[in-house]
Amino acid sequence: MAGEPLTPGLMAETVTTVDDALVVKHMGGDGVLSTPSMIGLMERTAIQAVQPHLLEGQTTVGFEVNVKHFGATPKGQKVTVRAELLEVDGRKLRFKIEARDEDKKVGEGTHRRAIIQVQSKS
Repeated sequence: MAGEPLTPGLMAETVTTVDDALVVKHMGGDGVLSTPSMIGLMERTAIQAVQPHLLEGQTTVGFEVNVKHFGATPKGQKVTVRAELLEVDGRKLRFKIEARDEDKKVGEGTHRRAIIQVQSKS
């Protein structure tokens, strides 16, 4: 619920099919999930974990990503990303993030975001 205090343990999970927009093709074949695309999916999942709990007019911006990408996910496979809020320090949030494809874990790490007030359009 909007405006509730953010508490560690909030989670979100997203499932995305790897398509042309998410791949890099230098590995040959139809391509594999690129590292920037994986990080983007991780950031969006972290946003989903907390956005419903923020006050109206608030959102978050990322300011640190510390991840390892250690497995190739081929185009056409589903990738599941999970984000869990680990720590709330004032306006700063720290998440544990992980990505798995249909066969294995392909990435993990931490991500930090800050709560900001969105400028009103007046």
